[in-house]
Amino acid sequence: MVASVVGGVASHSLALLSDAGHMLADAGALGLALVAQRVAARPRTSNLTYGSRRAETLAAFVNAIVLCGTSIWVMVEAAERWKDPPEIQGRWMLAVAVGGLAVNLVAARILSADGHGHNANVRAALAHVLADAAGSVAAIVAALCVVFLGWSRADPLISVGLAVLILWSAWKLITRTADVLMEGAPVGLMVGDLERTIRETPGVAELHDLHAWTISDGFDVVTVHVVLDGSRHGTEVAQQVSERIKAAHSIAHVTVQPEPPSLRTSIPVSALLTRNPR
Repeated sequence: MVASVVGGVASHSLALLSDAGHMLADAGALGLALVAQRVAARPRTSNLTYGSRRAETLAAFVNAIVLCGTSIWVMVEAAERWKDPPEIQGRWMLAVAVGGLAVNLVAARILSADGHGHNANVRAALAHVLADAAGSVAAIVAALCVVFLGWSRADPLISVGLAVLILWSAWKLITRTADVLMEGAPVGLMVGDLERTIRETPGVAELHDLHAWTISDGFDVVTVHVVLDGSRHGTEVAQQVSERIKAAHSIAHVTVQPEPPSLRTSIPVSALLTRNPR
């Protein structure tokens, strides 16, 4: 980051300065991601019955907002430089950009390693690093245009293109994490299919209060009340509903509340005779 600031000031390059801005945001974002990862590993408490797993999603949400703000700043600055392009020292710009690209590729390789997992928090941190790597590539292209073509406006032009791509990625991350925070249905889960799975379970006459949401990446939850038809015991039905949901939808954390048959539910006469032989 320091090298990009010094190089950006010395060469009058917006691409390098925007890259330094990304790195400054990333320093805070990666620190936030690390803290969130530590907090998420804490055990549950009497107040936080699910633990602190949502800390990762909150960190990813904040990181995405920071990316949006940085991208908007680059666009505004690029518009000013397009109207009045400064003289850019292309060789300085090229040297710093190549060094920045190398560092960001190493960081991206570390974050994408299999052992680190791929939750929203890590993906947000990786998005920051990849954005910086793309910024370095853009700076390299702009530097080449300045050195070999003498086109100073390549610097703000490429910066705007980069900012648009980063803004789009950040917006997708915001919508995804906001959906988790608003307790929307897990990604890829069709609630209609989930309801059908429950209704087709032997012993289920009706269902209500069906809820499906995500605590954090990899931790999906389903709760439902099922009305029994009287042909099976409630604990047996609840167990079968849980097993069918896990098998069909890969959701292991399921809570089923069985309820006795209502007066409107048709109960087989044979079941009544079996349970009440007198």
